[in-house]
Amino acid sequence: MADQLERGGELHRPAVAEAAAWLRERLPEEPRLILDVGSGPGVGTCVLAEAFPGAEVVAVDGADGLLERATARAERLGLGDRVRVHRAELPGGLDAFGGVDLIWTSRFVHHVGDQRAALAALGGVLRPGGLLAVGEGGLPVRFLPSHPGVGRPGLQARLDAAGDEWFGEMRAELPGAVDAVDDWPALLTAAGLAPAGSRSFLIDHPAPLGEVGRAYLHAHLTRIRGNDGDRLAPEDRAALDALLAPDGILTRPDAFYLTASTVHTALTPPAS
Repeated sequence: MADQLERGGELHRPAVAEAAAWLRERLPEEPRLILDVGSGPGVGTCVLAEAFPGAEVVAVDGADGLLERATARAERLGLGDRVRVHRAELPGGLDAFGGVDLIWTSRFVHHVGDQRAALAALGGVLRPGGLLAVGEGGLPVRFLPSHPGVGRPGLQARLDAAGDEWFGEMRAELPGAVDAVDDWPALLTAAGLAPAGSRSFLIDHPAPLGEVGRAYLHAHLTRIRGNDGDRLAPEDRAALDALLAPDGILTRPDAFYLTASTVHTALTPPAS
């Protein structure tokens, strides 16, 4: 998944930069220590380092290989003096930190069984008045016209439905899984934090999509075929196979990438 995570990070990089500018407005002063929790290969980590030039930014992840990629990316971009990595079995392993000014975490918390407890653990390493930014939710990815010429119209909506079913099963099987509504401001409140606003950011790469986007979509559809194939009707499986063929999504001139990512913010209580 490392290559796929890096490709996805590149596609979402402009939106992360826009989100970082929005977060700056919510911070009373320039942050000195930022954590990117669930950083993967460090694409977002480096965006944060560029957006906050006075901060040390730490990529936190549980996979050594991904952290090596984060280090290499930072070095390539001339950010090696301000970006470092920390291996942790999340959401634990953050005891080494305290007084953090900003925590950014994107599409990580939903991989933890007890999401409220994960948010509370993240809030516990923020300084009083520190900011937690949680990227969760938004809109499903759209990448083809409504009638793509393979199968029946509405294929993407049916893929979404199968994906939602898989996601629910994945969540239910996580250790310590707690069935909770994905009301992120409410979860942040229950974790002892004060919600400070949410905003969605558009990710729009119009047709014709570039090589990185096409490779990402091919891998994305391959994963859907593996995870959700049994949930799809035979005609939809055939349509998916046609998109995965050499003359499918990798070559179609009408392929695009359009989605939206929502960021929820919350502050820790100020010192009494």
